[in-house]
Amino acid sequence: MTELFRTCSPFGRVRYALLIVLAAFALLPAYAARPAQADDGSAIFASKCAACHTIGKGKTVGPDLKGITTTENPEFLAKWVAAPSALIAAGDPTAVKLVKGYSLQMPDLGLSTADVTAVLAYIAQQSGGAPASAGAAAAPAPALPAGDAAAGRELFVGGAAFHNGGPPCMSCHSISGIGALGGGTLGPDLTDAFSKYGGAAGLASFLGSVPTPTMSAVWSKRPLTPQEIANVAAFIKEGAIAERPLDAIGQLALMAAAGVVILVLIGATYWRRRLLGVRIPLVARANLNFTRNARRS
Repeated sequence: MTELFRTCSPFGRVRYALLIVLAAFALLPAYAARPAQADDGSAIFASKCAACHTIGKGKTVGPDLKGITTTENPEFLAKWVAAPSALIAAGDPTAVKLVKGYSLQMPDLGLSTADVTAVLAYIAQQSGGAPASAGAAAAPAPALPAGDAAAGRELFVGGAAFHNGGPPCMSCHSISGIGALGGGTLGPDLTDAFSKYGGAAGLASFLGSVPTPTMSAVWSKRPLTPQEIANVAAFIKEGAIAERPLDAIGQLALMAAAGVVILVLIGATYWRRRLLGVRIPLVARANLNFTRNARRS
């Protein structure tokens, strides 16, 4: 074919090149319309879904997805995976039931139509027990090292820095275990996160994949190391107490009282000095008039 191209006239070469381009364009629709492969959905599932779902290993944060492609309406599934918030806002009964059944609402994951089709194909393949082609199944997550709750607390409150430069957890979250002042309010309170995410495995999976849009924006380029995940998960487990301790409430009361005293002192000082700018010139003028009158007399 290369030899034929070389022996053609310049006009023939152009025509030959045009034929190749047209043939490529003719094949594009067939390529674009090819069935989604489970291989394509494996990576998507691992990065977007595995933090909250399993396929055949039981419920964690969300439901077990084994067989869901045969038990649920395909149109609903496609819409739910693509944009669950839209179905919830529309009052879809199945979506509302899912929200009521689980403590954490599924976020919009920003998946394209092709991504949705691919991940559903992967779930269907894994549900049926068919052997995955080479590389299709996501590699199992490595076992985490033992967690150190004390080290996790330091990471949570900012006493120690994350290896990849992420912000301390309390910038956005609070938890009973950090004492009186608590943390940020951008994210949810994590006091019950250990049980909400299905224990150590579910919580570690969530911290490792950070599937929510807000967390992904912060942590996708600053991932936690396995040891950091284990440490933070261990602290969240220990910090999951029903109420803030009584000594924390006492600290809050003392700090509130001290704040009131400081405000009163500042107010009293300001009140006493409020008219000095007027009084000093008046006193000076009165003294000057007294001195002049004394001289005249």
